[in-house]
Amino acid sequence: MHLVRVLRIKRLADLGFTLPQIAELGDADRHPREALRGLDAHLARTLDRLQDIRTEIRQILQQAAPTDLPPALSARIRDADLSDADRALLIVLTRVLDVSVVIDFVDTLLALPPSAAATAFDQLPADADDATRHELAIRLLPRSRTLRVMLPRLRSATTGLSVAAARTVDEAVRDLYNPAQFDVLRRVGLLLRSRPDPIRTPQVGVTPGRDRVTPPRRSG
Repeated sequence: MHLVRVLRIKRLADLGFTLPQIAELGDADRHPREALRGLDAHLARTLDRLQDIRTEIRQILQQAAPTDLPPALSARIRDADLSDADRALLIVLTRVLDVSVVIDFVDTLLALPPSAAATAFDQLPADADDATRHELAIRLLPRSRTLRVMLPRLRSATTGLSVAAARTVDEAVRDLYNPAQFDVLRRVGLLLRSRPDPIRTPQVGVTPGRDRVTPPRRSG
């Protein structure tokens, strides 16, 4: 009987049951219909997931694309002028948001005209003074507002993040951008919440209209 029990366990394991599941079945001779149906559904989901993975691997091979981003996103940013920090942040976003939401954001971002303010942000030194940070946040605000308005999906997705996911994004931003850049992004976020309408404050040291229609590369 011991040998029969061992063989029965091995047979169930070969079918895909885990040892805890086999223990739940016990030694009863009744047909495990519901357990088999549950296992079949699990295997179907596994096969679908594996097929999706194979499809993505074929796309990566065909496009010679990097493996750290989904192929559809890699193709969109291949020729884009993104900083290393921006690209790394996209990797993080694809892990906490639906990929389609991130792709919508990138498509909208790349469709916007170039911005002197965005370039200034990329070149902002870590020891930039308070006045420089404040001015840059003001200059980045219109573009950030445009992105936020054009992408309600991103706005709702990011505000609906779990505590753990939101913490992950916050830590990534802190790690990827220098202290001055992080402070500017923080200021932009505060301005977006406190100034729902387009700002009309004159920009000190900036030619009128220079950045009004060429807002930033970030959503804040």
